[in-house]
Amino acid sequence: MKEPVRVHIDGGARGNPGPAGFGVHAEDATGQVVAELYGFLGHATNNVAEYAAFIAALEWAQGQGVNQLQVYSDSQLLVRQIEGAYKVRHAGLKPLYARCRLLMTRFSLLRLEHVRREDNKDADALANRAMDEGAGNTPPPV
Repeated sequence: MKEPVRVHIDGGARGNPGPAGFGVHAEDATGQVVAELYGFLGHATNNVAEYAAFIAALEWAQGQGVNQLQVYSDSQLLVRQIEGAYKVRHAGLKPLYARCRLLMTRFSLLRLEHVRREDNKDADALANRAMDEGAGNTPPPV
């Protein structure tokens, strides 16, 4: 795909930490849905779930041969850590951050943007579906 694929990602945990899941909603440049992924992560934190969503999106896009990706997340922490504005202090997030940074190098264009929660409803619904079902697509290694 020559035009950037637009991907909304979200992760959540009920109880934080608690039962956690992620959702990924991807559209092509025309707005057509090209993928909806979700996965149950077991017991995890909200931030781990947000990183899992980003990893799932990056791995999916790479597997589809996508070279340009526009990613939207309602997690200010994730976006600011990936941008380098915030340090990654939590030991449990450091390997996830490193995995994201490695996967990001495989794209000719990758933009990550923070959006309001209400602008991320499709990914949020998928993350909630994962938590509701307690299963889904195979979760990424975290």
